Amino acid sequence: MEETVNDRPEWTALPDLASRKFGGTVMWATDELFAEKENLVNPWVPAHRTETFGPKGQVYDGWETRRHREPGDDQAVVRLGLAGAITGVVVDTAFFKGNYPPFVSVEACAAEGYPSAADLSTVDWDVLVKRGAAAGHTENFFEIGGSKRYTHVRLTMHPDGGVARLRVHGTPIPDPRLLDPGSLDLAALENGAVVTGCSDMFYSSPGNLFSPGLAAHQAEGWETARRRDDGNDWVTVRLAGAGVVRFAELDNSNLKGNAPGWAALSGRDGDGEWAELLPKTRLQPDTRHRFALAEGPEVTEVRLDIYPDGGMARLRLFGALSERGRADLAARFEGAQG
Repeated sequence: MEETVNDRPEWTALPDLASRKFGGTVMWATDELFAEKENLVNPWVPAHRTETFGPKGQVYDGWETRRHREPGDDQAVVRLGLAGAITGVVVDTAFFKGNYPPFVSVEACAAEGYPSAADLSTVDWDVLVKRGAAAGHTENFFEIGGSKRYTHVRLTMHPDGGVARLRVHGTPIPDPRLLDPGSLDLAALENGAVVTGCSDMFYSSPGNLFSPGLAAHQAEGWETARRRDDGNDWVTVRLAGAGVVRFAELDNSNLKGNAPGWAALSGRDGDGEWAELLPKTRLQPDTRHRFALAEGPEVTEVRLDIYPDGGMARLRLFGALSERGRADLAARFEGAQG
């Protein structure tokens, strides 16, 4: 039986590589008469108001095409915000009940640079989901489990209808040619960092801590339930590669009555030993805290402890990749070329 998180497949806890939050975009679609293709990659949960009609019919928070009267299917091409290995896709037909596609297909390709949709029509696409059955008003889960790095996906509805969201969950694999190994955010998802554990994610995912940009509101960060014991909450992240952290930013913007009172950072080296990077330090609510760190050891993983509980918007760990970190990053990229 497939492992689940909150009754959903475990892999849905991985970043949504297609999300607009990471810069994903819907480049092209065969048709979008009823509802815009761009809705496919919206990061929020689909919403709906019944009997809300515009000039083209019921307004949907999704992508909807006209009814076909001739043979053919509808397609949309998505450029991933984070290129990476795809573990699973979710074709969410929320609120599409009498107008969802009975079958869907998903393909992916890896392209250099910034090709147009027309350019992509001439490349080879790998089939990830071959004409899978879909249900209406449902998150349709399709496990992929691949290791190849992709940059674009193509969703096909057979033959037409509406899809609220396309979620493409997986592991980001950055192109090392586009990174400065001497100065980068070692904890950024877009640079290949991965959340490895956390004590609590009652209100929101710890993955939000490592997203690009500033958090617009408190739901875009990580927030835990209120503790009623003597412990504290924590999250761990495997860095983009082994390196030395020189500067940390602990941002609890938008968190006022639920900000932690203190925080500390520690790093794990290649032998599995933990070393202090930032001692337990007082924090202020709704503040971006910046700390220059003493010269520390090469680390591969960092743990953030917050005391006793609460929320953080972002965690940035700026530094440099070591020679080992650079080699591992390059090997990860080369190994995912397929």
